[in-house]
Parts: sequence; structure tokens; C-alpha cells
Amino acid sequence: MTENRWSISNLLSGFDAVERDARELLDGLCEEDGTRRPDPQAWSVAECLDHLAISNRAYLDAIRAAASVPARDSREPGAYPGWLGRWIAWTLEPPVRILRTKAPALSRPRNSPTLHDASQAFLRSHHETVAFLRASSGVDLTRARFANPFIPGLKLSLAAGLHIIAAHERRHLWQAWRVRTRTGLATMSQRAGLSRLTDMHDFIRTTPEAEESAK
Repeated sequence: MTENRWSISNLLSGFDAVERDARELLDGLCEEDGTRRPDPQAWSVAECLDHLAISNRAYLDAIRAAASVPARDSREPGAYPGWLGRWIAWTLEPPVRILRTKAPALSRPRNSPTLHDASQAFLRSHHETVAFLRASSGVDLTRARFANPFIPGLKLSLAAGLHIIAAHERRHLWQAWRVRTRTGLATMSQRAGLSRLTDMHDFIRTTPEAEESAK
């Protein structure tokens, strides 16, 4: 991810890595263990995935509704998120580096979702996001803007929204991996998922000089 760090192809690679980690997270996890909370105040693996499914759907609906600005030339359109979108994505990357906040009420998981339903809902929302990105060659992702569904009055570029979705997925998959390890349900090789999900943090957090050269 060095030639054009903000290209659509690199963003797609990030989404592909998220799906691999999600499937490994689910590997060998039964319904009972997937819905078990490590403590009463924490989410289960199923609740982490349900939250992602709900959040993804809200973001993707808003992004689709705003995808009306055509690309300006025939070159591969970029997916540069802008300084604000980039900062928001950075705050979401695992591990948590700033003050923890509660999820917005609109995106909180359903009451006791099953692991099967939550995982399928998450994967569907993930696949629809990737499908939108793959079909976006005629849309200017950096100029078209959408209304953030969770922060009234805030508008961001579609590129920023897609980077935020990817970072948010990594954050809560990291959280779900921690649930597996805390409850003793992960093998040593599976625990490597925790470190893999933090690899994209250094990709998002770059120097101003690198940012300028990547535009």
C-alpha cells in the first residue's frame, strides 16, 4: 500500500482483510459462546457484529443516496478521505487510543441477537459496502458528500464514509477478538487476529509530507 495509499484498490484490500479476520473470528465459535458476555457491561461477539451490521447499513444508505457527483476523468478515482474524515477514521482504528464513548442509540445492537443472525447481517452489510465501492468508478468519491447519519449537520465525502466504515469494522472485530480471548475461546493462532487488526493504524496515521505526496 505504497504507490497510491488512498486508491480504491487499496481500500478494497482493506475490506478484504476485514472479511478474512471476521471469518477467522467465527471459525469454531458456537452459538452459546458467541452470545456469551465476558461481563454484564460488555458486549458479546454477536453484539459486536450486530452493532457493525446496523452501523454499516445506516452509513451505506446515506452514502448511496448521495452518490450523484460524476467522476471528472477516466483515471482510477481516488478515495482520499480529507483531513476530517481521515481523523475520524484514525480515532476508530484499534486499539482504542482516545476516550471511550458509548455507541449512538441508533446503532446499538439488538436485544440478545443470535450469533448466526448477527454474523450474517454483518457479512451482508460488508458485502454490500464492497459492492458499492467496486461499482463506484463513475462517482467522484472525494467531491460527493453525504449527511452523517449519527452526527446531525455533519457532511463528509463518500470516500471519508467508506474509510470510516472500514476503520469501524476493524475496531469492533478487535473488540470481538478480545471477547474470545478473555473467555478462553481463541487458539494461539486465532489470537494473532488482534494484532492483524491494528496493522491499518499506521496506514491511516501518516506524516503531512506523505499525505501531500499521496493526493
